[in-house]
Amino acid sequence: MALSSKIAWVAIAMFFALFCVNHGQASYLTPNYYDYTCPKALPTIRTVVRNAIAKELRMAASLIRLHFHDCFVQGCDGSVLLKDTPWFTGEQTARSNNNSIRGMEIIDAAKQAMEAICPGVVSCADILTLAARDSSEYVNGPTWTVKLGRRDSTTASRDLAEADLPLASENLDDLIRKFYKKGLNAKEMVVLSGAHTIGQARCVTFRGRIYNETNIDPGFAIHRRRTCPFSNNAGNANLAPLDPVTPNTLDNRYFKILMQKKGLLHSDQVLFNGGKTDDIVAGYRRDSSSFHADFATAMVKMGEINPLTFPSGQIRKICSAIN
Repeated sequence: MALSSKIAWVAIAMFFALFCVNHGQASYLTPNYYDYTCPKALPTIRTVVRNAIAKELRMAASLIRLHFHDCFVQGCDGSVLLKDTPWFTGEQTARSNNNSIRGMEIIDAAKQAMEAICPGVVSCADILTLAARDSSEYVNGPTWTVKLGRRDSTTASRDLAEADLPLASENLDDLIRKFYKKGLNAKEMVVLSGAHTIGQARCVTFRGRIYNETNIDPGFAIHRRRTCPFSNNAGNANLAPLDPVTPNTLDNRYFKILMQKKGLLHSDQVLFNGGKTDDIVAGYRRDSSSFHADFATAMVKMGEINPLTFPSGQIRKICSAIN
């Protein structure tokens, strides 16, 4: 195709995109949302994310979890990134987030890079969604196509975070209910929980399990008690890997761990405890390809929970504050 023809097609595509936006018809997500407005967005974000994980492998788990905690409160709108204001109390001090969520500085770095090459174009919500995908890929997990075009919220809610985010102490029916509320079924809940094959948890989140529960491998419980004292205040922040064998590889070992009664969190082990999700766990333990395929599909679905699209929301200049 001649250069003049290519330029003409680009001009037509950009005109069509602007026409749709100006007429309020861009209320959908599409993989090529930034192809003309910020063509370097995806590779630039990917570089920032990969560099961060190279410095600290645990960051892959943290960024996937940050995306999950964003989508479960108000939808995938970047609300988890907002700091408290005089008008609202944000989500970062909710029980599941306080002194726990990590990686906000990586999203900030990616946003700063976006503002340098295409200011006011790429949302923090889209950056966070892409960062989760790129994190999975870095630790040998699956990759997937991310639909883009999310906009950023102008508010956040600690109350909603308290109500909607799953807790490490919750039982199976409670977990199923919270995922169902977000449009995710029990199988999708189990496969997304497979993200716990990477990352670490704080002693305060699993103390009750290793000292009080009976559906736990005795040797595993004794081992974990060495760095997680019984005292309610001692060692709360001490870390333990969710998967001690391959803690930085997004594989299906998590499901083997559950079948061995070595799930670190109560909310992990309830997935394989004589209940309705036992067969799902066993299936993913047998078939790593199925786990990866279903994990990718469920991440796409989760990433499209109630996104804000034009004309709602905004494109924040700084991810931690509204414009």
